[in-house]
Amino acid sequence: MDAGRSPTAGKPIRCRAAVAREPGEPLAIEEVMVDPPMPHEVRIRIICTSLCHSDITFWKMKDPPAYFPRIFGHEAVGIVESIGENVDEVTEGDVVIPTFMSDCGDCADCKSKKSNLCSKLPFKVSPWMPRYETSRFKDINGEVLYHFLFVSSFIEYTVVDVAHVTKIDPAIPPNRACLIGCGVSTGVGAAWRTANVEAGSTVAIIGLGSIGLAVAEGARLCGAARIIGVDVNPDKFEIGKKFGVTDFVNAGNSDNKSLSQVINEMTGGGADYCFECVGLASLVHEAYASCRKGWGKTVVLGVDKPGSQLTFSSFDVLHSGKSLMGSLFGGLKAKSDIPILLRRYVDKELRLDEFVTHEVGFEDINKAFELLIEGKCLRCVIWMGK
Repeated sequence: MDAGRSPTAGKPIRCRAAVAREPGEPLAIEEVMVDPPMPHEVRIRIICTSLCHSDITFWKMKDPPAYFPRIFGHEAVGIVESIGENVDEVTEGDVVIPTFMSDCGDCADCKSKKSNLCSKLPFKVSPWMPRYETSRFKDINGEVLYHFLFVSSFIEYTVVDVAHVTKIDPAIPPNRACLIGCGVSTGVGAAWRTANVEAGSTVAIIGLGSIGLAVAEGARLCGAARIIGVDVNPDKFEIGKKFGVTDFVNAGNSDNKSLSQVINEMTGGGADYCFECVGLASLVHEAYASCRKGWGKTVVLGVDKPGSQLTFSSFDVLHSGKSLMGSLFGGLKAKSDIPILLRRYVDKELRLDEFVTHEVGFEDINKAFELLIEGKCLRCVIWMGK
């Protein structure tokens, strides 16, 4: 390892972070200490990061897997400041996207085309680094600060395991590339990789937040003929049209019919693919019931509260021939699929610009939280320092 190139390599870095001290309380911008990377780890200077709904879900949460004080953020782009031992796929100065899902390239899952669920560094909602179960952050008094989803990007410098880092083309604008770190990838990937949406097919999407709109974008890229968007907010139809939504169902106003009745009537027997992007068991059931018999696929992307259960009648499962599947990070393998998505953006196929509705400086990070909670934005990009 050539430690001579970065003057800060091998030393702790003092920098600013937006620290969540208490559940639901505004983040405090503080001076913190960031340790150098351990073997298989990379220290990254964050250029910009965007706010995802998962950050808000865990920021509000009071019991484990909630941990405080914590540094949130997991959709970002940065520049490698220094590398630990045994890191050979990136080097100082590389532009990278950190991801919450690992891609070790070594285990049976990572070597297979069928799965993106790495078994060497499996996904979990952990407050630590994945290999060592320790933190790289301390506040100025020496108190440990917890990590979030193996990324923690609401900080000027973070440390990420190399299995969670994908090198990208530095020419791509960072305020667009950061979206590929989670939300847009999850939605586009769910249509493209998990469901494998066929050209000419019919798709129903329950919940038109950023993830649902990204599913629509993915379905549009796959050539779906009809994309039905479902939401309680009628304003979402105008937004959805930009991403290929062709029909809209107002979930709060369906004349005493269930959602699945409405979709089954619209489609003459159900959609080929249904995506649940809200995170409610009742809506997973509606999505499954909205799917066509024989070949319908229901894909679950929404994160429900811990302990939530799904209940299906054995008769329905046997007689309907449908499939139900989950999709973490859209079934994408970060290191091979992220460059494909970014190339499709450069080639003006994949729409990323339309997802960014707001941009703020790091000092205004709490404003980003307000905008997302009030439903006034899709993605708010936070610049670490222009």
